[in-house]
Amino acid sequence: MEALNIGERMGSLPGASNALHEVWGWMVWWVGGKQFACEFTAAPDAKPPYAGRHLLSLKCDPDRIRELRAEYPNAVLPGYYSDGRTWISVDLNLVGSPDGPTEELVLDLCEMSYRLVFAKLPKRVQRELAASA
Repeated sequence: MEALNIGERMGSLPGASNALHEVWGWMVWWVGGKQFACEFTAAPDAKPPYAGRHLLSLKCDPDRIRELRAEYPNAVLPGYYSDGRTWISVDLNLVGSPDGPTEELVLDLCEMSYRLVFAKLPKRVQRELAASA
């Protein structure tokens, strides 16, 4: 899965912005000043099963996390460097493979992450972002 497809989808969401976190080397996505996604390659010496994987971390509904982890145990991991109860990390190298989710599912999960974070923003911020779209 190419980062371009991810960037196009998330860039089309109202108020979404992204920037490279220079210290970590991660591409981070925000809405209303709150992170909803990040794309990165885990260090080779990171703890298993994350080491060396090209990951996309997303906020996710806890019930959906359980479903995804059961269906794609090698491709959908508990969120790297985040709360695994509410975040997932998708191995982008497995997207479209027999062991991984489809590209469309990953793009849908990007939108879900955005919606979950957007819903927690103050109503004033939500209105401002919706008006600027």
